[in-house]
Amino acid sequence: MPPEQDRPELVEVRILSLPIPVYLAAREHSDGLMREFQLLALGNPQGGDVPHRLVQLAERLSASYAGFAVPAAETLAEAEAAGRVQVDLTYHLPPEAAAGIAELGALLDEADRFCAGGEYLLTLVTPPEAVAFRRWFIDEVIRQIAGDAPRPWPEWRAAQQAAEADRVTD
Repeated sequence: MPPEQDRPELVEVRILSLPIPVYLAAREHSDGLMREFQLLALGNPQGGDVPHRLVQLAERLSASYAGFAVPAAETLAEAEAAGRVQVDLTYHLPPEAAAGIAELGALLDEADRFCAGGEYLLTLVTPPEAVAFRRWFIDEVIRQIAGDAPRPWPEWRAAQQAAEADRVTD
């Protein structure tokens, strides 16, 4: 059987100029959020609330797609160890991964609203730069699975910041 990346049903997704410091901050926040949500979900194993749904989705996506992320994770770890500030990553994903990552993005936005309530958590709402990174990454996967060309982080972020500045001046 050919290697996974040579299977014709997989789509190449290129994440260009991933900002390692922003990624690390986003990952640290996400890890803390998931730890708290796992504890909340344990307290309500039958619940359909945000913590429970996010934990279930993360487990389902990990079981389905974790193997596809191994080569990119190795490249990222090597770049981080070398002290680089950005890296290009390549994933080979099945087309159905787009639906799962879109669901994850929507649920993470919902988790931020849950955190903003401040009722149960120590973890704060995701910092703005980490939210921007998350949206870029998720959008890149979905767009590229649909056949669009990759957009590097600096290009995407500059366009977002320009749009935000335009909204402020309007």
